[in-house]
Amino acid sequence: MKYSYYPGCTLRTKAKDLDDYARASAKALGFELEEIENWQCCGGVYPLGSDEIATKLSSVRALNEAKEKGQPLVTLCSACHHVIKRVNDDMKNVEDIRTRANNYMQLSEPYMGETEVLHFLEVLRDKVGFDKLKEKVVNPLTGVKIGAYYGCLLLRPGKLLQFDNPENPTIIEDFIRAIGAEPVVYPYRNECCGGYISLKEKDMAKNMCDKIMDSAKGFGADMLITACPLCLYNLNNSTTDKLPVYYFTELLAEALGVKEEGKDQ
Repeated sequence: MKYSYYPGCTLRTKAKDLDDYARASAKALGFELEEIENWQCCGGVYPLGSDEIATKLSSVRALNEAKEKGQPLVTLCSACHHVIKRVNDDMKNVEDIRTRANNYMQLSEPYMGETEVLHFLEVLRDKVGFDKLKEKVVNPLTGVKIGAYYGCLLLRPGKLLQFDNPENPTIIEDFIRAIGAEPVVYPYRNECCGGYISLKEKDMAKNMCDKIMDSAKGFGADMLITACPLCLYNLNNSTTDKLPVYYFTELLAEALGVKEEGKDQ
């Protein structure tokens, strides 16, 4: 299976590990991530203004390129996934935005929200299947207690993103089981880490991260995993007495025995 792939800006700089380990793991699992050409920044934050078109256009370009190839569009970064999925919903359901965006871009045919947008974790769950993933594991992480950190952007708004239950998600816990480790369910796994205020309100962000870390440690986690570069940065830099935090793709690559290949990319 081949998917169009939107990496996003951070996966080219500070979050290269998230990208490299995903590519190596995809190869081991038998699917291909075909990076779309000439992609641009998704904007990083979904523009809430209903009359805001300009910052949505890069997402529309990516979505339309995947449509032209007849492929679903896969993302990894939680923020990119959030923005692209919401823009896609706009193009499907909001006539004014759809009309103005298509008029501006002058595509060969209008984009109407046809592309299926998937997070890499959804590919593992819904396309590969966690049972199949488990069969591919050569280095199970037996005995490791891992806390999933979802953050905000993967889960909300729940009715639109339809990623998982925003109040009681299970996808990362099921992933943790598939790679042979033990998931730790703790109360703050889907609470905000303060990512967007981490520079302006450092003390507030630190307090939010401390609550997440204390919650995970209190329930016995050895480490946390996440799909969000900003969450990983914030959890690693806003707390003092902290657990190690990794991208979920790094543990996936380790379990599949391709971690060295990911490092070499």
